[in-house]
Amino acid sequence: MGVHTFTILEEASPIAPARLFKAMCLDNHNLIPKVVPHLVKSIDFVEGDSTVVGCVKQFNLAEGSPYTYVKGKLNEIDVDNHYVKYTNFEGDLLGDLLECVVYENKFEASGSGSQCKVVAHYHTKGDTVVTEEQVNTGFQGMLLKAVGDYLSNNPDVYA
Repeated sequence: MGVHTFTILEEASPIAPARLFKAMCLDNHNLIPKVVPHLVKSIDFVEGDSTVVGCVKQFNLAEGSPYTYVKGKLNEIDVDNHYVKYTNFEGDLLGDLLECVVYENKFEASGSGSQCKVVAHYHTKGDTVVTEEQVNTGFQGMLLKAVGDYLSNNPDVYA
């Protein structure tokens, strides 16, 4: 098994880090299916009923997606520093080549908004090698933009 690490998102957002963190990490099970229903049909708690270390969520992907679901477990959370680390460990999204993917999301103040960074650690099966060209960076950026647009249009949400 190997581990291949890539920064899959490093973008600015006009939204304050606390609001983005609440929307994308603490309440994603409610917000994400609402703002990107064409990508995510629902997010369900499999273990636990809150966003605490150890909870497991299942992301059910939308009809027409080449994948049906992925399960993720929350490894670390630091609300004060807007940081979360979680592991996607099950689902057809991982395919036959990945054991799991560990993500680290960090939202920091920058100018009048945030700097958002997502680092992914791909844990492969056997001698599989993951290259930067194979890494799908589009989803995270699309999600950040959709959530940012929603929060811009609804300034009282997660304020």
